[in-house]
Amino acid sequence: MDHHLPEHGHDAAGGTLDWLPPALVLLAAAGAYLLLVRRAHHRNPALGWSRWRTGFFLGGIVLLGVALLPPVAPFAHEDFRGHMAQHLLIGMYAPLALVLAAPVTLLLRTLPASRGRRLTAVLHSPPARVIAHPVAALVLSTGSLVVLYFTPLYNATAAGPAAHWLLHAHFLLSGCLFAHAIAGPDPAPTRPGVRARLVYLGVAIAAHAVISQLMYAGFRVDIHAPVDQVQGGAEIMYYGGDLAELLLAAALVATWRPEPRRATSRGASRGVVPARDVSGGS
Repeated sequence: MDHHLPEHGHDAAGGTLDWLPPALVLLAAAGAYLLLVRRAHHRNPALGWSRWRTGFFLGGIVLLGVALLPPVAPFAHEDFRGHMAQHLLIGMYAPLALVLAAPVTLLLRTLPASRGRRLTAVLHSPPARVIAHPVAALVLSTGSLVVLYFTPLYNATAAGPAAHWLLHAHFLLSGCLFAHAIAGPDPAPTRPGVRARLVYLGVAIAAHAVISQLMYAGFRVDIHAPVDQVQGGAEIMYYGGDLAELLLAAALVATWRPEPRRATSRGASRGVVPARDVSGGS
């Protein structure tokens, strides 16, 4: 660990224009979701759309706004502890809220039938099935932390804004994949049973604990920041990660629905698999 702050290639305080693009993107995402909710209500007023789902999505957007806008974002440029808080918000807390909003199910409800079938075909394609599997999601979300913090990669991403935004995108997408694989209400062809998902979640919890403890001890960590900042960041990862994973476990229990055995056996005898209810309620 080096005793100097990382250089990010621009003024850490930044100006208003620096934060305008992410703010506009977040507002656009919230507006698009609300527009789809309105269409879902118009298409099927009786079914409607869950206010809880809408609240989860807007909550996820707020969490991303907290992470990507002042005062957290400038602090993250100056202090590794800020980076770690930003990482947890973007990679763990916001993804869980966004996934619980069931955006794919909402999209399928509002798309024309032909486009819905094409989207379903993409979701069931071999590449999508591999990426959405809990093992792949675990490697991308948790395994990548080893590469990030124990190689020169983190310092490289701190060298310029483009690399830093790519890192944010990776945190968000990999976090959404893992939350979807473990507890997502959207359809997932490769999602295993509850016991297997609990095992994968347990592996993620253990991996986060080991990585944060090695980081706190300074064992082979490659982060150009003062020791107290790295140790503080490790503590944020340890305790903040535990809370996020407990919330993910609670979401798994809350979204789990046992399939009727009779329907399953009849479907198996006919060569079909019963569809799960992913509507999210009204």
